[in-house]
Amino acid sequence: MTTTTAMTGRELRLEGHLDPHLSRWLWLVKMFLAIPHFIVLAFLWIGFIVATAIAGVAILITGRYPRTLFDFNVGVLRWNWRVGFYVWAALGTDKYPPFTLAARADYPAQFDISYTGRLSRGLVLVKWALAIPHLLIAGLLLADLLPYPWAISNQGSGLFHPSSGYSVLNLIVVLAGVCLLINRRYPPTLLNLVLGINRWLYQVLTYVALMHDDYPSFRSPAQPLEDVGPDGGSRGPTRPHHNMKLALGITQPLPIVGFRVEQRLPLGGVSLEPGDHGIGD
Repeated sequence: MTTTTAMTGRELRLEGHLDPHLSRWLWLVKMFLAIPHFIVLAFLWIGFIVATAIAGVAILITGRYPRTLFDFNVGVLRWNWRVGFYVWAALGTDKYPPFTLAARADYPAQFDISYTGRLSRGLVLVKWALAIPHLLIAGLLLADLLPYPWAISNQGSGLFHPSSGYSVLNLIVVLAGVCLLINRRYPPTLLNLVLGINRWLYQVLTYVALMHDDYPSFRSPAQPLEDVGPDGGSRGPTRPHHNMKLALGITQPLPIVGFRVEQRLPLGGVSLEPGDHGIGD
């Protein structure tokens, strides 16, 4: 399964390729198998925060995000997404994540964002405030909702435990894991849902991390749904990514800036295609 994000003003790409034959049982122990990654990511996120703070000062002075710091932060987000796709954020692959900041074309989870040359100096000081509505929603999605079983047993014992509960996103992923356990099939609806949530979260995160000036949308960028076959593997998108034609019939072009909107009758489908049909045309 492949899902790609491309947003106006920058290129942010988040992909997840669903393994065709996911194990019924492996997801039950992935949290423990990924512990080495969690340890490394703890240090990488500290570096991410420090790099973002330094980049903020540089943007205030020069209007540019230092390329070295930008590449490092992209690498941290890429590493985080690979681990997330493997375990807590999707359970979409059984392939163990590599220990690298660099892009790996052979891994099922991909993340990248294009470098923006010039950034607003003034926005550096207010992006956190502007993003508060998004951060509140992200908090609802990622905050602890139900405690882990071991967290309940450790209450009052004084024992340290690194995390205390399942978030909304975790519960959706666990539901997908239960479906794998029962019939060895990842429900396509859940798959598109978790990928949509992750696309939106990374859209917000990159904005707050000062990596671009495009204010995030309050919804996940529209993507073609994937058709997951009976064996759990992807049979490809149900409609093309760049040209979303939903019906066949008579074409009636409507002028909109930068796009040609085609109403296809009698089924009423709509497609958006890049074109030269401006309002004044």
